[in-house]
Amino acid sequence: MPEFQKSKLNIAMFPWIAMGHITPFIHVANGLAQRGHSVTILLSKKPMLKVAHHNLYPNLIKFHIVSVPQVEGLPDGVETSADIDINPFNPLAVAFQTMSTEVNAVIRGLKPDIVFYDFAHWIPKLAAEVGFKTVCYSIVCASFSAITIVPARHFPRDRPLTGEELLEPPKGYPSSTVVPRGHEAYALSTIPLACGTTTFDVVISTAMHGCDAIGTRTCRELEGPMCDYLSEQYNKPVLLSGPVLPQSPKGMLEEKWDTWLSKFKAKSVVYCAFGSETTLTMNQFQELVLGFEMTGLPFFVALLKPKGANSIEEALPEGFLERVGDRGVVYGGWVQQTHILKHPSVGCFVSHCGFGSMWESLLSDNQIVLVPYVADQIFNARLLAEELKVAVEVGRGEMGWFSKEDLCKAVKCVMDEGSEVGNMVKRNHAKWKKTFTSAGFMDNYMDNFVEQLYHL
Repeated sequence: MPEFQKSKLNIAMFPWIAMGHITPFIHVANGLAQRGHSVTILLSKKPMLKVAHHNLYPNLIKFHIVSVPQVEGLPDGVETSADIDINPFNPLAVAFQTMSTEVNAVIRGLKPDIVFYDFAHWIPKLAAEVGFKTVCYSIVCASFSAITIVPARHFPRDRPLTGEELLEPPKGYPSSTVVPRGHEAYALSTIPLACGTTTFDVVISTAMHGCDAIGTRTCRELEGPMCDYLSEQYNKPVLLSGPVLPQSPKGMLEEKWDTWLSKFKAKSVVYCAFGSETTLTMNQFQELVLGFEMTGLPFFVALLKPKGANSIEEALPEGFLERVGDRGVVYGGWVQQTHILKHPSVGCFVSHCGFGSMWESLLSDNQIVLVPYVADQIFNARLLAEELKVAVEVGRGEMGWFSKEDLCKAVKCVMDEGSEVGNMVKRNHAKWKKTFTSAGFMDNYMDNFVEQLYHL
């Protein structure tokens, strides 16, 4: 059907109540609204107020407020995963499941053509009653979605795997490197993002089995075979939206940081950040900053204060500030990461390899060092370090801890002049960046994504 004859889509979205899920859904909504489609996003009030500024098309994208009910064990005022320490019994997930009654009523009233969801695995049942199509939209890499095909009961739940012992991937899984190892497999088996004792993989696989199509925030150049595998396993189409990145922020880098960075020669500063929700233990925080001290390079570390500390300054190792002097900054507040990564003095980005940071690193001109912590970060890191070979991952001991020596070694091997590894990842990175920044690359993915939505 010619484009001008197609009616515009009426879409509803209900993401899992974590900022790392809500924000990507809004970015997808922006891509859809840019092409004239209307989107209603179901959110509780607290996160809505935090993300409303991301809505670039308020005439087409509307927020509908739904409430997070009080359930046993859930403190007052908790509306997102950032508001609570997640434990094996996850009351926030119980509350999320309880939201189904209100959410279903809202969706019935909206009469959408398509509903996007991720963890709300009950929505396909409503779709069968009301008559809309469903997209289970995954905000993580296809590799992570694919590995959840392995039932949690097959993971070693009684002990961490040791050393380089690998989790055996599902039959036909198209990669021998993008898999968890050691302590990671044990951690993945106990992710408490479900209702009560229901495990994470059961929630994800149920959500994907029930939908009309699986949507994923990746591109074929990165994960083509993995997307095909996912489609085969669930016997349904996998729609690729591309990374759906936010618009580049406007304005200038804050003057105090620009002044400090400009004191150092081009490409010499190491910048480190682990996102807005990663909180290190005191031990790992201190090993990290001591590792940067060991490199002898100037560094800028922007992290949350570690567990058990009242402030960043309190957590720093004894004598650290005196030894480092003006060569290093360890800061506990928000910084303009995109601006910092573009500063001429910055030459290396050390991150947890969350999805946003992964793409910021790929689209930068900086060397990439990875310290993944949870879930999809592990798969993102293996994809960059093992498959694309554009980054170096920091080594870990058997229980998943890294030492200052591990951190220093990884940074030095990409930053030292004449380093064979450093030159290799730099060449590969430049090649992939050229692909991702080519004219129309991102827009073409969203155009094709919309076309596939019509085919549903």
